[in-house]
Amino acid sequence: MDVVLACLALALLAPLLLLVALAIALDGGLPVLFRQQRMGLGGRPFRIYKFRSMVKDAAAVGSYQTAQGDSRITLVGRFIRRTSLDELPQLLNVVKGDMSLVGPRPDLPQQQALYAPADWRLRCSVRPGITGLAQALLRSAATPQQRLELDLRYAREHSLSLDARILFWTLGRLSGRGAN
Repeated sequence: MDVVLACLALALLAPLLLLVALAIALDGGLPVLFRQQRMGLGGRPFRIYKFRSMVKDAAAVGSYQTAQGDSRITLVGRFIRRTSLDELPQLLNVVKGDMSLVGPRPDLPQQQALYAPADWRLRCSVRPGITGLAQALLRSAATPQQRLELDLRYAREHSLSLDARILFWTLGRLSGRGAN
């Protein structure tokens, strides 16, 4: 179901994807996509795709986490992050099987140190998602501890019903409230 919905979304959103790519290229040049190693199902690494919302080589300038008013975020980047348009290329990750539409957001390899070994195994027992419980309920306002707890809660309680509720809640969060 994830792959079918992701393919359908890519087809329907193609004009929007092209407009966002053009805006990024005009604002800050190429590349328009940001790729980064993340951890997936079973703790296997994969490359995540996002629209680039920050200056080139932003990782060399600061932390892997962003904060409100982060100077590395471009003008177009502020808009696409607030509206979550930067996440749309992850539909390609869903088609490839690296991600699901719903699940814990995929962590960077160094974030494994934030988990107890049993919690990391639980966290990696489900496919990561474009949206998850932490994003649907708290968006960027979640503290690292809240995000960790909600990711583990999802891993313990995941179901089709919960996924549908998370998708519904996420749609309500696309107003930009709580994004950075």
